[in-house]
Amino acid sequence: MKKLLPLIFLGTALSAGAASLSAPAPAMKVHDLASGFTTVFDRNAGKSEREFVQDFKATVASRFPGFYGAERFKGQRSEAQREADLVQAFAEFPGIREAYVKKVARFTQDLPAHVASFRAAFPDYPATTDIWFLHSLGEMDGGSRTIDGKRYFIFGADSMVKYHGDGDEAAFFHHELFHDYHGMECKPRPIWASLWSEGLATYVAKQMNPSANNSELLLDFPPNLVADTRKALGRALEDLHGKLDSEDRTDYAGLFYGSGGDKTGLPARRGYYLGYLVAEEIGKTMSMQQMAKLDCGAARTAVVGAVKKLRTAHAASGQ
Repeated sequence: MKKLLPLIFLGTALSAGAASLSAPAPAMKVHDLASGFTTVFDRNAGKSEREFVQDFKATVASRFPGFYGAERFKGQRSEAQREADLVQAFAEFPGIREAYVKKVARFTQDLPAHVASFRAAFPDYPATTDIWFLHSLGEMDGGSRTIDGKRYFIFGADSMVKYHGDGDEAAFFHHELFHDYHGMECKPRPIWASLWSEGLATYVAKQMNPSANNSELLLDFPPNLVADTRKALGRALEDLHGKLDSEDRTDYAGLFYGSGGDKTGLPARRGYYLGYLVAEEIGKTMSMQQMAKLDCGAARTAVVGAVKKLRTAHAASGQ
């Protein structure tokens, strides 16, 4: 088996202008398990699903058992179901192999520049978080997971192929790097906090990439998310206003999950676009750097005030 490259040091590629000359260059360590999926798939071409699963579990999943195992799902998925996820990934891989290999190569090539440009905008971002780059078995394109009490920063090459295609990834990386930088944890975590976190990350991505389209900003999943939400914007804002302090998982699902989950009839995942509009409104009087520094109390006040302004403006427009 070709030896995986667990650590790729990005710090030396960062521009000098992105950090203090007196400070040591930051080093984000990339644990590359994504290329390992390709290696194991190729090695098991023509073999049974069982042989692939056993090989992958022994040589790749064993490097990150907390992610590939079932324990973190707290009974919602069994080990047998996780193996079924692997079988499905094995079956689907021929259809994405070329794009997947290209995505893996571009990740290691492009990430240093994205980190450098992000640090130019947010110089106090330490850029020292380990990154796990892997085949996510369809779970995620990017984000964090808390496993055994530890937070992991993860990118899924398979979902990046599925949801991003071959487009410009800069806005996506800036969105996820902002989450790593922002890290605001409000306990408990009501709707307004998720709205603020996702909306601000989307806003920052747009500010840093003014030409980014809705797809590149991840605002086109489901398709026509922005257009459909705008058609029902008044009702969507009213619904949001009534749920800002809700901690109900059904309310959360309707706003932030691709499959919806509520009974409003409003577009699924609309919270990302509504959050962007909220951040855009707040951004009229604050820089994105100032917005990133708001504590939970100040952020809630800003979000509530922005939703009120958006509702009033929409009502006045007569749309």
